[in-house]
Amino acid sequence: MRLSAVTVSLAALLFSAGCGSSSPRSSTAGGESADHIEGIASYYAEEFNGRQTASGELYDMEELTAAHPTLPFNTRVRVTNLDNGKSVVVRINDRGPFKKGRILDLSYRAARVIGLIPEGTAPVRVEILPAGQTGK
Repeated sequence: MRLSAVTVSLAALLFSAGCGSSSPRSSTAGGESADHIEGIASYYAEEFNGRQTASGELYDMEELTAAHPTLPFNTRVRVTNLDNGKSVVVRINDRGPFKKGRILDLSYRAARVIGLIPEGTAPVRVEILPAGQTGK
């Protein structure tokens, strides 16, 4: 008996759904849950200052902004440095980072606030804030 493409696709979908975990991932690099993402953040500064971002605005290294691969522009997120507990609220206005293994590129000012300089990278937790919440 031949199985239809729909039957085979449905079986594959059900099998793959059963293989996944319904619990949130742990706080390892790239870990995700319903309310936050964890991974490695970096920053960008002088080299890009004044250049156009993916959102169309000019990058200002002294603003509290960040680049993320998929979050909508103008999304506000709280970024916490997991090494020292310092946090900052930034607005997504660019795409990136483009270096494998990183989840967020912070503006120079945001990196200073959470103590990312001079190391250049740190493990962070990124929490999406509800619309209208400033994070203060």
